[in-house]
Amino acid sequence: MSEFWLISAPGDKENLQALERMNTVTSKSNLSYNTKFAIPDFKVGTLDSLVGLSDELGKLDTFAESLIKRMAQSVVEVMEDSKGKVQENLLANGVDLTSFVTHFEWDMAKYPAKQPLVNVVDTLAKQLAQIESDLKSRTAAYSALKTTLENLEKRSTGNLFTRTLSDIVSKEDFVLDSEYLVTLLVIVPKPSYAQWRKTYESLSDMVVPRSTKLIAEDNEGGLFTVTLFLKVIDDFKIKAKENKFTVREFFYDEKEIKREREEMTRLLSDKKQQYQTSCVALKKGSSTYRDHKVKVTPLGNPDRPAAGQTDRERESEGEGEGPLLRWLKVNFSEAFVAWIHIKALRVFVESVLRYGLPVNFQAVLLQPHKKSATKRLREVLNSVFRHLDEVAAASILDASVEIPGLQLSNQDYFPYVYFHIDLGLLD
Repeated sequence: MSEFWLISAPGDKENLQALERMNTVTSKSNLSYNTKFAIPDFKVGTLDSLVGLSDELGKLDTFAESLIKRMAQSVVEVMEDSKGKVQENLLANGVDLTSFVTHFEWDMAKYPAKQPLVNVVDTLAKQLAQIESDLKSRTAAYSALKTTLENLEKRSTGNLFTRTLSDIVSKEDFVLDSEYLVTLLVIVPKPSYAQWRKTYESLSDMVVPRSTKLIAEDNEGGLFTVTLFLKVIDDFKIKAKENKFTVREFFYDEKEIKREREEMTRLLSDKKQQYQTSCVALKKGSSTYRDHKVKVTPLGNPDRPAAGQTDRERESEGEGEGPLLRWLKVNFSEAFVAWIHIKALRVFVESVLRYGLPVNFQAVLLQPHKKSATKRLREVLNSVFRHLDEVAAASILDASVEIPGLQLSNQDYFPYVYFHIDLGLLD
């Protein structure tokens, strides 16, 4: 499953034993795989600041999740010809998203834990806001390009009444540079071909005999040329309309036709260049990244992947890709990493608010094995940590302060701190 539950319980002896009981039960019942989730020792600050941060982090969490989902969808759009490879391009610090979450360690270089929490949150908020701003401008430009190209493509695939004629006609179909003569294009219904050939010369005076030629057809009719004197154009159009022949307004301009063809070629090229297959493919399933060394303590005992590449290294590695796709990949990684850091901050803040001071709690990441097991897993957790209801009710925090999470309905209330992480970004 692409779903994770991030919970925390007080770190005293009784609750550490409860965590072990939880791990034993969930392992034996094959409900979930559980891993300790390391969170740094942050500066706590004041109670008022924590309550304010709780609300701000909730909004930032929602914003970050929405942003990475939009970026994932943008990758799908840009990789329209290679949709089967989308997932392998949605990485975080060079590894798949599940590996990153289960091997999470706080990035001290980007977000120094010794800073006040409000500063750390501000850094994350500014980073995500900048990514969103860039995403809007880049995707708007790409969408405009796609729309223009689609409009041109529609013009080249419509019927003879609406489609562009630049890819149909040629210079040889027209009388050009004449002071007296002009060649018109006339759309004739298929059942009327014989009538057209029989009557076109007599529809008006001064029509050049034997000047008609069929140059294109669609399901409904054909495009014929006819040459006549300039002075009778209006009269010819009226008579043609009376006979249900449609004169298509068109003036052959070689320069304009060449410009239109070049524009289509340029737009196709520009669109293609937004996504090109990487000359040096990312290492699929790579499990190392130098800028985020991981030390986790599994509650179970599976082998874990080790560490690898920085985002800068990955960006240079993808130089064979189009600029939009390359930007999306690098900044999707940045946004996803920021999002999981926000989850860690929320666990810290809510744990302090819920369990009080001094700071002493243990965070655990649970990965449910299957959707059908989530109800049973919830029952196990609520049973193991039922005693925390009393701890929360008798919190040492001022009872007059509204504590986020404590006013939930019975159906939604968790006796422990709980957050959900859904990696189904393309669902």
